Amino acid sequence: MDRQQEHVLRVVEERDIRFLQLWFTDVTGTLKSVAIAPAELEAAFNEGIGFDGSSIEGLARVSEADMIARPDPSTFQILPWRAAEQGTARMFCDILTPDLELARHEPRSVLKRALDRAASMGFTFYTHPEIEFYLFEGEAARRGELIPVDNAGYFDHISRGAAADLRRDAIRALEQMGISVEYSHHEAGPGQNEIDLRLADALSTADNIMTFRMVVAEVAGESDLHASFMPKPLIDQPGNGMHMHLSLFEGDRNVFFDPGAEFQLSTTARRFIAGLLAHAGEITAITNQHVNSYKRLWGGGEAPSFVCWGHNNRSALVRVPLYKPDKAGSARVEYRSLDSSANPYLALSVILAAGLAGIENELELPPGADDNVWELSETERRAAGYMPLPSSLQQALEFMEQSELVAETLGEEVFDHVIRNKRNEWQEYRGQVTPFELKRFLPGL
Repeated sequence: MDRQQEHVLRVVEERDIRFLQLWFTDVTGTLKSVAIAPAELEAAFNEGIGFDGSSIEGLARVSEADMIARPDPSTFQILPWRAAEQGTARMFCDILTPDLELARHEPRSVLKRALDRAASMGFTFYTHPEIEFYLFEGEAARRGELIPVDNAGYFDHISRGAAADLRRDAIRALEQMGISVEYSHHEAGPGQNEIDLRLADALSTADNIMTFRMVVAEVAGESDLHASFMPKPLIDQPGNGMHMHLSLFEGDRNVFFDPGAEFQLSTTARRFIAGLLAHAGEITAITNQHVNSYKRLWGGGEAPSFVCWGHNNRSALVRVPLYKPDKAGSARVEYRSLDSSANPYLALSVILAAGLAGIENELELPPGADDNVWELSETERRAAGYMPLPSSLQQALEFMEQSELVAETLGEEVFDHVIRNKRNEWQEYRGQVTPFELKRFLPGL
């Protein structure tokens, strides 16, 4: 037994932890959990907990149903919203096959493989997400009616508002769990909020995003509010994005930083961005996985719709911020299409793979976009080479099906399951008769 496992066992005893939740995700990014008693923890570390993988979305075929969840002691945290009750803690799990090999078709292991590939090139991948969500009145939401908790806008200060209270309580809970928060504020939509997590290695970021969603949902529920990470819940308001800041390090050196280059952007960074642009269409079914995601991408509100990059250009798919010039550790690029409902393990895997492909193939970065891309005419965008992102889940799947990069990054099992799952979602969506159609056509047809 290693030191981390011994530490967890000691804390469980000292803090009188009665329940241990073991967490992992399915291919769609839905959090799964099984609870064990403290007496079972040592065996869980050594042997794992067996379960039926075929009952989890995309995890295993019926013929390969036996799976093992083994807790990662480095992710142990006590759940603060259970503090008043008997102590409860959580750990994320590695999912193993019966011969104790990492399951290739589990999202966390997909990201670990992508990070191993980056490490083989000498890189560590760091990320920093800006996570947006809406807050609605709970009782109304249960009736299917979306009533925002306020009518405030971007950066508005409401000292006694429900949104400010929730952000404060959620941040307190996150920090009690060791998840550092950088900023929080009211976003542009009514009842819309943003909380930004601090820079962390990509695996920690993905774990933190899953924890973040749970924390926000728990804190909202305590006040009879409903927190929604749906990409576009309101027709005439901005969607929920999850802008992701990206950087590569070699040891302690940020390889995206070059003090003498334009925008202080190194050749490695420029090739990384070129890879993101070259493969943007292929990875969009992963970064924007729902039919509703495309209502956000093509619904305005600073959501990117075209494949281009720019310095401090919020209409571009990839933005190069320059908040802290001459500070090497702050050099980064921002990928803006990702939405708050994405599976963070798979999304970070394909984003990293696209950027690394740009480095490996020494792709040349095209000229940046200086104008608001939304305000350009179609002819102007075409002349500048700004190709559109997929406009629907169906189109995104068509791009993804042809992608060797995505297939190789996800692995055959995950790749095939995502295609099947999302084709089914598209078919179900396409068969719906919407309120828009009834209002538009029923009176006259």
